[in-house]
Amino acid sequence: MLDTLTFLLEKLVLLAHIKLSILLPPPAPPLSRRSEREEPAAPPHRFQRGDLLEVPRTLFTHFGIYLGDDRVAHLIPDILPVLTADRRLIQEMVTNTRLLLGVLSKRASIRVDSVEDFAYGAGILLIHMDPSAQGMALAAEKVARGGELLLGSVSYSLLWNNCEHFVTYCRYGSAQSLQTEQFCEWLKSLIRNQSNILLVALLGLLSVMYLGLSFSTVLPTVLIPFTMWMAS
Repeated sequence: MLDTLTFLLEKLVLLAHIKLSILLPPPAPPLSRRSEREEPAAPPHRFQRGDLLEVPRTLFTHFGIYLGDDRVAHLIPDILPVLTADRRLIQEMVTNTRLLLGVLSKRASIRVDSVEDFAYGAGILLIHMDPSAQGMALAAEKVARGGELLLGSVSYSLLWNNCEHFVTYCRYGSAQSLQTEQFCEWLKSLIRNQSNILLVALLGLLSVMYLGLSFSTVLPTVLIPFTMWMAS
């Protein structure tokens, strides 16, 4: 039952980002705690081994650990390791299609890419000590070695095992994700607003009208609004 609810919640995350963003009022931005620990990143040769790097993306923030020699270890969703054992193909830069299919199949890789490939055209921020993190930061060399030891294929969860969990585990010894905490706070505020429950129910009815009656359309239409109503 817990796995089913987690699966439905993760699909709700994707739906909220991709489908409902133009319909639902944007949540009030949470007070940023990262502003206390970010600065514009230095050129790649100025990074130190064990530094934590952050790349703002459109819908999320991506994290990695600098290993030295223009190399970054990071956890990224990827479907390809499930389909082939060809290391040459797997090592190619992960495309958006591979990433999306990795999210849906809940598979990922902890891999090493160049700083340029890790950034994927975006700017990089250097993460300093995070006052919101639980636990003392490990020495930089231990952080980098921890990232190297975890390289390989892993399971993926949008909420419970993402790239931020990977870097915080290597740095603090416990997996944490500020993004997950912020999303859960937004979800709680969404559930508390009962007008949003009616909106979700309406969207469900529209999907049934558009896609037709089937188990895959009727169940979310009933279950998601009912769950939100009971939790409100």
